[in-house]
Amino acid sequence: MERPEQDALYEQASLESGPIIRRIARGYEADPERRRDLLQDIHLELWRSFELFDRRCGLRTWIYRVAHNVAASYIVRQRRRAAGLVDLEALDVEPAKPDGEAQVDRQYCFQRIVDLIYRLRPADRQIILLYLEGEAADEIAQVTGLSASNIATKIHRIKKLLQRMYVEARTGPARPSNDARNSTGSSAPGSVVRASSSIGRSHARK
Repeated sequence: MERPEQDALYEQASLESGPIIRRIARGYEADPERRRDLLQDIHLELWRSFELFDRRCGLRTWIYRVAHNVAASYIVRQRRRAAGLVDLEALDVEPAKPDGEAQVDRQYCFQRIVDLIYRLRPADRQIILLYLEGEAADEIAQVTGLSASNIATKIHRIKKLLQRMYVEARTGPARPSNDARNSTGSSAPGSVVRASSSIGRSHARK
């Protein structure tokens, strides 16, 4: 690909998907200064990647693939866990003020789930973050290289794992199971199921 076309594609990607890229970076790194470094790495690699872009997939899929690959590699290099993530929906807007006890409880539940997402392995985090962006299983499959049916199964298992982790954080650990050792989890109260499902619905494309 010629340099002018590469530059034009990067400019288009930055303009059309800049907020998405920022949400991805924030989903992987909570610290603002380190997040800026990660964001720069993503943009640099994205520009470089367009030299090889053959249009066999959509531009949006390509951006997701590059950004998540860079972020996942970053997590592996850091080999650490941090707290204080913000949910994807609120990354580019001011946080809403609590409106009564029910709203406070909902926000607490939501934030706890987001914090638990940060504890997932990079590959699982990539899948659930794409799910939260409203991407369908076949679209996530294009980004990750897995089959759509495998993605659907993983989403279900990751949500069950988050439910189990949420309950254990509040009530103490349950007896280990084969599912737990394989990054899956047992069922948990319906309130957590509804909370995690509402996250995905709130990010679905219209």
